[in-house]
Amino acid sequence: MKKSSAFAMVVPGLVILAVCLFLPLLRVLIPSFHTGSYPFSAYVEFFQDEYYRKIFARTVKVAVLTTVVCMATGVPAAYFISRCSKKWRGLLLSVSIFPMMTNSVIRSFAWINILGSNGVINKFLIAAGFAEKPVKLLYTDFAIIIGSVYLFLPLMIVTVAGIMENIGDDMMEAALSLGADRLKGFMKVVFPMSLPGIIVGGILVFTGTLTAYTTPQLLGGNKNMVLATFIYQRAMTVGDWDGAAVISLIMIVVTLAVIKGFNALAARLDRRGGSNA
Repeated sequence: MKKSSAFAMVVPGLVILAVCLFLPLLRVLIPSFHTGSYPFSAYVEFFQDEYYRKIFARTVKVAVLTTVVCMATGVPAAYFISRCSKKWRGLLLSVSIFPMMTNSVIRSFAWINILGSNGVINKFLIAAGFAEKPVKLLYTDFAIIIGSVYLFLPLMIVTVAGIMENIGDDMMEAALSLGADRLKGFMKVVFPMSLPGIIVGGILVFTGTLTAYTTPQLLGGNKNMVLATFIYQRAMTVGDWDGAAVISLIMIVVTLAVIKGFNALAARLDRRGGSNA
């Protein structure tokens, strides 16, 4: 295919991205640079405000913990699914992605019924004698993390399982024949070869959690605000569009920094694996 023909195929997509994404984004962000007494003063004031810093720290904490939990649970699940027969593999993948077929609002309301004062968990704790009164589980950071893990864990499983399916069983058999146990063989052979899928899955989970609105709003409430719900409050309730633009750019920068960090970590682990080999 000629370069001119390939470029012509890309142009429509670039035009759509420019008109529907980049231009509106610039229209919102550029005024925020000149808000205040000096350029970028709004961004400096954001991090000087203790309340804003708490919201920022809570958002990053929730995103990091959600990503860690999804990796810790999703990678072993993906490995198990990838080693099943094709019949069971398709069934288990279908079960894994089934929660994604339900609206996030419905899923959040389901967790409200589970974590609420009269929910399943509190009824069990009181009936079993572990608590005398309902434990506060709903409208906490814990509730946001649980809801986010339930929301994004399927992405991690499906992404990593797709990579692990292409890793032959002979790789693990070779590691076992050289004296490694299954855990060491997994960590030395399967895990390094699965890093591309794990990195992509981690990026999807982190960015999805960082920018999610519905789950934090319903499970966290107004007292446990994150950046996404804070943007909505500033723009729709207060009418401070410049303030909302400041938060939006901060989220974009954090997302790009995390993607860069994930890629750097993957490159470092890949070099370390190559030196061990």
